[in-house]
Amino acid sequence: MKIGLSRAKSPDKFDFVLVTYLILMIGMSLLSIYSAFGIIGQAAGIDYMMKQAMWFIIGSIAIGVIMYLGNDSMLQFAKIGYWFLMVCLVVLLIGKVYNMLTGGSLLGMIITTNGATSWFKLGPFGSFQPSEFMKIVLILITAGVIDEHNNNKLTESYEMDFSLFMNVAKWAVPPILLILAQPDTGVVLIIAISLVAMIVCSGIKKQWFVIIGILIVIVLVLFFYMYYYHFNVLNELIGGEGGYRLKRITAWLNPETDINGEGHQLYMALLALGSAGLTGHGMGIELVSIPEAQTDFIFAVIGQSWGLIGTLFIVVLCLGLDIHLCRIASMSKNMFEKYFILGILGMLLYQQIQNIGMIIGLLPITGITLPMISYGGSSLLSYLIAFGIIMNASAKAKKLSDYVYE
Repeated sequence: MKIGLSRAKSPDKFDFVLVTYLILMIGMSLLSIYSAFGIIGQAAGIDYMMKQAMWFIIGSIAIGVIMYLGNDSMLQFAKIGYWFLMVCLVVLLIGKVYNMLTGGSLLGMIITTNGATSWFKLGPFGSFQPSEFMKIVLILITAGVIDEHNNNKLTESYEMDFSLFMNVAKWAVPPILLILAQPDTGVVLIIAISLVAMIVCSGIKKQWFVIIGILIVIVLVLFFYMYYYHFNVLNELIGGEGGYRLKRITAWLNPETDINGEGHQLYMALLALGSAGLTGHGMGIELVSIPEAQTDFIFAVIGQSWGLIGTLFIVVLCLGLDIHLCRIASMSKNMFEKYFILGILGMLLYQQIQNIGMIIGLLPITGITLPMISYGGSSLLSYLIAFGIIMNASAKAKKLSDYVYE
């Protein structure tokens, strides 16, 4: 019997499943922003909807361009983008210092919101947040670093693993420090978790998992010990400007003790979800005034509008996308693309869990948005660029799977 490889008769490699998930998510995003009109006002709501739709169109064009170019040159583009974004982050730091000294905006372009200097103003197009794009760039670069490291690795050893950690750190640490200075702890957490997810899957020695687990336990025990017994010292160390970081922990643990202050956001979100029942109160209702309704707390808007059914639909939609990305990663034979997908998956999972968890009171509020659903041009465009790369990886994986033994 002759055994060989023959190509299956399925010429279409376009990932319609992934595209369907993206369309459903942007559809829910626009619908949820519309549903928040009663809270944020019709004029502001229309502006947010138009900008979100515009960035979706731009992102769709970006997906088309990436699919045309292919993934072979993406690492080179990522390194160019890295240095461009580093310049942007340095300018933002200068703008923050300028704002602190003068109270004004450097060049009239740099935006300081809620104490964070993270955006460039783009006139009628909204704003540009370099840290959102840096997340994707660092995942691309780290995927390349891991792939190169594993291709050149001669032995399995702690020294080789440590070399990998250092190679990743030399790219990741400078932008992380600049983003921390804005300050934007949420984005730093997203970057850190996505890179750790990639490194964990890179083939490092299993003993590192034990070491990392022990360190996490030690940090958590030390944190809560100091929180309950040496609060002032902890606040000096990590409290941030005005102690806002620890205030969020306090609001999370005891939201009802300061309903009009730090616990206001969580209390109102829980009130919106708890009062909505199975089907919700309907669209455009201002029954509960939800803070940051179009961004951080859009899941609460969905719950208030469509109740348990609406929130479960979002959870199932997110879970379906995550499972589909897992499938693409498992099918992919290109290790660079596999690591990249794992990084994006780690980032998605963390943002989804953190955003939904903070709104239902399981996790402290961190200002992390719900990917592809919350309003935000930079976040939406950066994710669509990532999905363009994943579309190429999916097509390549399907192409390989079309060869069967006969």
